[in-house]
Amino acid sequence: MTILYIGIDLAKNVFAVHGVNDAGKPALVSPTVARGKLLELIASLPPCVIGMEACSGAHHWARQFMVHGHTVRLMAPKFVSPYRLSGKQGKNDAVDAAAICEAVQRPNMRFVPIKSLEQQSQLSVHRVRQGFIEQRTATINRIRGLLSEFGIVLPLKASTVRSQAMACLEDLPGWSNAVIGDLLSELMHFDERIALYDHRIAQMAREDPRAQQLMRLRGVGQTTATALLAMIGNGHEFKCGRQFAAWLGLVPSQYSSGGKARLGHITKAGDSYIRSLLVLGARSVLNGAQNKTDGLSRWAAALAERRGYWRAIVAIAAKNARMAWAVLSRGEQFTMPA
Repeated sequence: MTILYIGIDLAKNVFAVHGVNDAGKPALVSPTVARGKLLELIASLPPCVIGMEACSGAHHWARQFMVHGHTVRLMAPKFVSPYRLSGKQGKNDAVDAAAICEAVQRPNMRFVPIKSLEQQSQLSVHRVRQGFIEQRTATINRIRGLLSEFGIVLPLKASTVRSQAMACLEDLPGWSNAVIGDLLSELMHFDERIALYDHRIAQMAREDPRAQQLMRLRGVGQTTATALLAMIGNGHEFKCGRQFAAWLGLVPSQYSSGGKARLGHITKAGDSYIRSLLVLGARSVLNGAQNKTDGLSRWAAALAERRGYWRAIVAIAAKNARMAWAVLSRGEQFTMPA
């Protein structure tokens, strides 16, 4: 019988493969497939649907399998775990592969968009830049913590920490002078690296017409536009803008029963980096809406007055997410709202 669905549990060196035929019975069970033999095994099979968890290396393998005519579906691990058998069988690679094979057959399963080489290279720029920002923040906090041991308490503002730490550098005793000096030097190094990556992101935005169209949306700048392109591409994996906003976690969680709807906080599912960029852009839209009379500004100001500042911020971010999906999926057919 022909194998229709395959589940692969990804790893570094040894992979587990579980395939089922048109009768739903296991037809290919290989719990230990070496890394060098995996592509050879998949290439020898007729075209089928391959499911994998979206983890390290998943997009690389997806591109490799698609070359041989297979349909590849990536899923978030949390959507696969309900299909994993428990009890005496326990958890191992073979069980994980069987659970992936079962999950990929579900008609309502939500899948992760497969990224191209260009998308992953652009996304790596964002990831490294964000890592430098986190290291810079940690260095600033380390400077504040060390100086507080000598009775010098600095405010949270980064520019103030730089200036005041430099001003009191000569008054520090013993080795603390050299330590704080090294941290300030490291801080300048992080500033230079982040500025370099900002320049690279600006260059990516200039070279991509889709990013230029995304930047026409208020609250969407170079960083947000290029991150959206690197993450979802043309957005065709989503049926509508609301589904994309839900994928980002910008919709309220539901606790409804008996016909009574109870809406809670936003789910915060999906990629936190893009969600934070959209929220920061929404803050700039709302802060600048007080002195403007266009429709979006009036709606944002009225919403903030009626529902509160942070609810308005999330609503604007969700609205921008929906419009960004429309820009990417419709292309030139998209028209800006009045």
